[in-house]
Amino acid sequence: MKELEIKDLTIHYKTRKTEICAVNGINLSLEKGETLGLVGETGAGKTTTALGILQLVPSPPGQILGGEILFQGENLLEKDDDDMRKIRGQKISMIFQDPMTALNPVMTVGEQIAEVIREHGICSHAEADERARKMLETVGIPPERAKEYPHQFSGGMKQRVVIAIAIACSPDLLIADEPTTALDVTIQAQVLDMINELKERNGMSMILITHDLGVVAETCDKVAIMYAGQVVEYGDLEHIFEQTAHPYTRGLFGSLPSLSGDEKRLKPIVGLMPDPAALPTGCAFHPRCPIAIDICKQEAPPIVEVAPGHICRCHQDIPYQLQTPSVSGEAPQREKGVS
Repeated sequence: MKELEIKDLTIHYKTRKTEICAVNGINLSLEKGETLGLVGETGAGKTTTALGILQLVPSPPGQILGGEILFQGENLLEKDDDDMRKIRGQKISMIFQDPMTALNPVMTVGEQIAEVIREHGICSHAEADERARKMLETVGIPPERAKEYPHQFSGGMKQRVVIAIAIACSPDLLIADEPTTALDVTIQAQVLDMINELKERNGMSMILITHDLGVVAETCDKVAIMYAGQVVEYGDLEHIFEQTAHPYTRGLFGSLPSLSGDEKRLKPIVGLMPDPAALPTGCAFHPRCPIAIDICKQEAPPIVEVAPGHICRCHQDIPYQLQTPSVSGEAPQREKGVS
């Protein structure tokens, strides 16, 4: 049995004037102990997918219109609010994107960690306070700082506190929503190493939401590339990095600087992510795609399995070279003539 399986999940935000198609029939799966990287530009639907798993999509205007979210064999969409409160934090937890707004400014950090532990009735009030101090120590913060407030911590320290809150009840699934976005490079590496260490120690599964393909290369077992609310490419890490199939994924790699290549300029993807309230007909990527053909403008692309366990949503044939895996965070080098 898979730890998490998402089937045809659809989430829209409806107002009186418009309907924003944030997530449009995505399918994902995650085995126990695995890390899945969810990659895409801003507006691709990554965070909405995570909020959907936890049933935290703001309603109104958000609505989960269809699909299934199976966690340890149970459909989370059939759970009521009381059941979901028991699952959040204890079974599934989330590291939110911005630690500056995720923490309550008028509560000490120790109180905020202890509150999660007490909410799930794991131990007494005094034991929860002691456990909160130990959680701070686990994430590299002196336990005596439990009585301090968020404004007394740096950005990197705040992120560590948010991680301590997320793992306080040793969840089975951890969702990390761009946990290093607001941090400098040195602190990013420390936080990622800490998350990986805690994941291995506690046997957690993890969904890592990020823009950084270098972070994905160092952390993830599987990768899902999202665009306009759909998964356009999905596979093992080696598949995505060494056998890149979808034009959008190739564009992401082409935007990365390389120390070994001869290119003098980066090759960014032209254009912008489409308005989710007015998605293009056919393939949502066709206005930006360098190899789009007429059918791309008219019909939604099929899901094609280009290799065992490696799927791609594209009208084009996907010829690619099988190469020796070298997961380095750089775009794979292709022979001339391979599209």
